[in-house]
Amino acid sequence: MPLQIINSFATWILKKRIHQMELFLKYPHEVQDELLFNLIKTSENTQLGKKYDFSSMKSYTAFSERIPVSTYEDLEPLIELTRKGDQNVFWHSNIKWFAKSSGTTNAKSKFIPVSSEALENCHYKASKDLLCLFLNNNEDSQLFTGKSLRLGGSKQLYEDNNTFFGDLSAILIDNMPIWAEFSSTPSSKISLMGDWETKLPAIINETINENVTSLAGVPSWMLVLLQKALETTGKSNLLELWPNAEVYFHGGVNFDPYREQYKKLFPKDDFKYYEIYNASEGFFAIQDQNDSNELLLMLDYGIFYEFISMETFGTFNQRIIRLNQVELNKNYALVITTNSGLWRYLIGDTIRFTSLNPYRIKVTGRTKHHINVFGEELMVENTDAAIAKTCALFDCEIVDYTVAPVFMSEAKKGSHEWIIEFKHPPEDIEKFRFALDDTIQSLNSDYEAKRYNNMTLNPLVLNVARKNLFYDWLKQNDKLGGQHKIPRLSNDRNYLESLLQL
Repeated sequence: MPLQIINSFATWILKKRIHQMELFLKYPHEVQDELLFNLIKTSENTQLGKKYDFSSMKSYTAFSERIPVSTYEDLEPLIELTRKGDQNVFWHSNIKWFAKSSGTTNAKSKFIPVSSEALENCHYKASKDLLCLFLNNNEDSQLFTGKSLRLGGSKQLYEDNNTFFGDLSAILIDNMPIWAEFSSTPSSKISLMGDWETKLPAIINETINENVTSLAGVPSWMLVLLQKALETTGKSNLLELWPNAEVYFHGGVNFDPYREQYKKLFPKDDFKYYEIYNASEGFFAIQDQNDSNELLLMLDYGIFYEFISMETFGTFNQRIIRLNQVELNKNYALVITTNSGLWRYLIGDTIRFTSLNPYRIKVTGRTKHHINVFGEELMVENTDAAIAKTCALFDCEIVDYTVAPVFMSEAKKGSHEWIIEFKHPPEDIEKFRFALDDTIQSLNSDYEAKRYNNMTLNPLVLNVARKNLFYDWLKQNDKLGGQHKIPRLSNDRNYLESLLQL
């Protein structure tokens, strides 16, 4: 009975947030404007604030004209100053936490500043909102009668110059409020273990006897954990192990290629999947409807949004627009200004709007993780959807994949070369290859045009990977666990060639 009381009370507390959300749902542009000028006002006396004269910045026009759009490389000198102990550089409050992101496009690690304001008013606020939205949509939920199985990063936190760095998930767990720690499994000690291959059995040993009602983590790595849990316990599905499991909260990679595998792991019609969109730089969007693949853009987390159309991205005609100027079904590069002092920061993600009232989005890929060697503008969204559809057609399952161009040479036309690691391969690889190519054409008209009569592009090349190829590559590059993954699309052949050599 006490658990039922806790569940009811926690549900009541969280659902009160719905009324606060109504403000930015009703007045999105006003909320964003107010947020921007609060960020500017609080940072007037920082080094950056004085450089750009924040004190006289009274309009969005002044903000956009004075402050350039920046990449991590542009901001790195200021971030390094703060990491070495200098404060009040780009944010007014002391920053002691940095989320280490090894990235996938650059071997050099990034250290993303995480302020106390971002922890409290962005990341933790989002975690509560995620639960709030789920509970609001599922009145009979018994979420708080059990625990949430969390799968965080695999790196330790390191202290340097009185500042700390580590995986964002490790920072969040280390600063987690008591209520969240009480309702989570495994313990922080195990969650923060550094070695993935030691950590995996430790998580399983600690969680198999818990009443797990929800799960949270990156789909690819969570799948490894769950399959290992079945192997360890001898169960045929996860509901035999955790019969009260209700929902899986996921983000980090597109869920579509993994959806059917998860349905087999949790074989009941009312098991829910809720997607989130977050990163080291902030928490941006949450699925707000059952059985939807659209994410509600959260406008009151201390993040001001701007957008660059991918049609003009990186060209002389590049134009930065505000939320009130976006259009449906166009791909935009995301530019953020945050309550951790990232000013007009190009995060590297691409999104498109599926709704303008309220503002809902889908994450479509990365600005650097697409293929546009031949004018085909192939996005990760296209390839993920194509893989999911083709696998369903051939009753097969994948572990992972990556794609790179085959460049034109002399009289030879170009093509796309794939490496796919199957969990269960199709009976006929050649038919699968043909169907996959055909499905991509149906999803991307530019690719279809280039493939017409093999005019520019030849049919895709398909390599079937050996078992554990992607896992071994990640292990070799010290990227096991957490948010790490091999880019699915590249404009060069570096990743593909390194995989072919393993």
